[in-house]
Amino acid sequence: MTNVFHHSLPQQIADKITKQIMTGDLMPGEKIIESNYASEYGTSRAPIREALYLLATEGLVERIPRKGTIVKGFSQSEINDLLDIRMTLEKMAMKRIQSASDHQSCLIKMEDLVEQMGATLHDEKQYALLNQEFHMTIIRMSQSNVIHELYQKLSKQLLSLQLLSFLEGEHIQKSYEEHQTIIHLLKNKQFDEASSLLEDHNQAVITRLNLQFKSPTK
Repeated sequence: MTNVFHHSLPQQIADKITKQIMTGDLMPGEKIIESNYASEYGTSRAPIREALYLLATEGLVERIPRKGTIVKGFSQSEINDLLDIRMTLEKMAMKRIQSASDHQSCLIKMEDLVEQMGATLHDEKQYALLNQEFHMTIIRMSQSNVIHELYQKLSKQLLSLQLLSFLEGEHIQKSYEEHQTIIHLLKNKQFDEASSLLEDHNQAVITRLNLQFKSPTK
C-alpha cells in the first residue's frame, strides 16, 4: 500500500498544479514554489519534484538552471506550431465526421456545452474550459482513435493558449456566436460550411495570440 501511495501522490500534486495552470492561477513564467506544495501535502520535496517531472513531459513546466521550475511560456513559433497542428487535426476530424455513423449524442453534448458557455461569457477561465471540451467533442465525433489520441496529447497546452486568447470580452462573444453556428451547420449536415467556419474560428485565435506576442509588455 505504501508503494501505491508513493506513486499516486506525485500524480495528485501534478493534477493540482495542472489545474492551477489551466485556470490561470499560475501564469507562464511564474516560478513554482516547491515548499508550498510540500507544506500543503505534508510531504518532502521528492514527490513534488516527481510531479514536476511529469508536468515537464507534458510540456506544461520547464526547469531553468539556477532559477527552478517555472510554468512554461510559448515562443511565437511554438504558438503557431501548436495551433497549426490543432487546425490540421480538426480539419481531419471534420472530414471523418461526414462518414461517421452517429452524431446525435455528440450534438446533444455540444448544445449543452454552448448553453453553459452562454452563461459564462464574463468568466474567461470557465469559458476556456468549456470551449476546450466543445472542440474535443468535435474530435470525438470523427470516431478516429488516432486523431483523438494526437489531439489529447496537446490538449493541456492548447487550453493554456486558449485562455490567453480570451483576454477581451468581445473575443468571447464572437467565439460563442461561432460555436452556435457550427452546431447549426452540423445539425443540418452542412459539413463543408462547418469546416470552413471552424478553420476561420481557429485562425482568429492564431491572429489574436500573435498580436499579443508582438505587443510590448505593459
